[in-house]
Amino acid sequence: KTMQAITTIRMLLLAGQLRNVLLVCPKPLVTNWVREFRQWAPEIPVTVIEGDATKRNWIWQQHNTPVRIANYELLMRDKSILDDPNTHFDLVVLDEAQRIKNRNSTTAQIVRALPRGRSWALTGTPIENSVEDLINIFEFLSPGYLRSEMNLKSISLATRDHILRRTKDKVLTEMPPKMFRDEQLELSPAQYDSYRTAEDEGVVQLSDMGEMLTIQHVFELVLRLKQICNFDPLSGSSCKLERLEADMEEIAASGQKAIVFSQWVETLEKIAEPLQRFGPMQYHGRIPSKKRDGVLAQFKEDPSKHLILMSYGAGSVGLNLQFCHYVFLFDRWWNPAVEDQAINRAHRIGVSAPVTVTRMMAADTIEQRIHEVLEQKRELFNQLFADAGPPRSAGLSQEEIFGLFNLAIPKPVKHAA
Repeated sequence: KTMQAITTIRMLLLAGQLRNVLLVCPKPLVTNWVREFRQWAPEIPVTVIEGDATKRNWIWQQHNTPVRIANYELLMRDKSILDDPNTHFDLVVLDEAQRIKNRNSTTAQIVRALPRGRSWALTGTPIENSVEDLINIFEFLSPGYLRSEMNLKSISLATRDHILRRTKDKVLTEMPPKMFRDEQLELSPAQYDSYRTAEDEGVVQLSDMGEMLTIQHVFELVLRLKQICNFDPLSGSSCKLERLEADMEEIAASGQKAIVFSQWVETLEKIAEPLQRFGPMQYHGRIPSKKRDGVLAQFKEDPSKHLILMSYGAGSVGLNLQFCHYVFLFDRWWNPAVEDQAINRAHRIGVSAPVTVTRMMAADTIEQRIHEVLEQKRELFNQLFADAGPPRSAGLSQEEIFGLFNLAIPKPVKHAA
């Protein structure tokens, strides 16, 4: 997507059809876009919107740079500048456009208000939770074109001429495959005791709450149990860490590199300490943005660095790590689309060998139940774009979240008039 967008921008600029382009992306990906422009369109000047308010205001006012790159957060800070009636862009490009999937969010409202001649949206996950995500992205592309009451077939037909989807299997029929390995691991004795106590007591507490029970209470129990599945809170023991350590022995011995994803930075930090002999690097929200490119460069070039530990939030989008042939999902994300994005950091065009994806889950726990529910839903994305069958929600519905513990959803309390 990045290369196609840049080369098309380059052609339109050289043809005189564009003079003023704004590209909006998440903050961690700004340097990546600058680097890609240098590679694919080195003659096109690019300016990054950055610095304090005075400097940013000055950059916005300059008209001698055809391409400007801003992150989503800065758009909110500079809303007053963008509201200037003299502001206009020939093209606005949104990278990771799922950022505007919530129609009523401040980000979505500011982006939709940008004065522009053309609108492009780049995303590998146009649907993260439901078809409504795609409808809201189209509110930026073509307001009112898609409507919530449209059925799946109508949406599929309506979007066909507006979506350019370039899948790896069609571009490279001989591309090495992804090989999935679902590891259902038995909790360590300490983990098992902590887990059983936490789940039994937690379910009793939730049941006793009656009509006061909310989805937030259920989520809190789910998160607590998932964390125990990673590490026992008392002893620190971990069946997943034991398996990861054993696998890393073989990976490092063969000179290969691996990525480990987790939902929690604390989990990544716990993994790093006992695996020091594999030279673990860390890439997550606590690593300053300006240092992240250096982390990736060292991980790629240093033969002693066999492992990089990434959070889903920081490492699941926009990165090219096709030199890694092993991916571990230490814990599972709520949505299969986000997991697929993370896996595709390694399984990208240019990968030279099969990518082995190990999805770790503790047997007979909440993790296995979540896995079974999400696997039934992984097809929504393909159903929409293949024009097949009725849609199913991509994320967990309220009924399914309560159903993880066989809990009934409390009926709304009726108040007397």
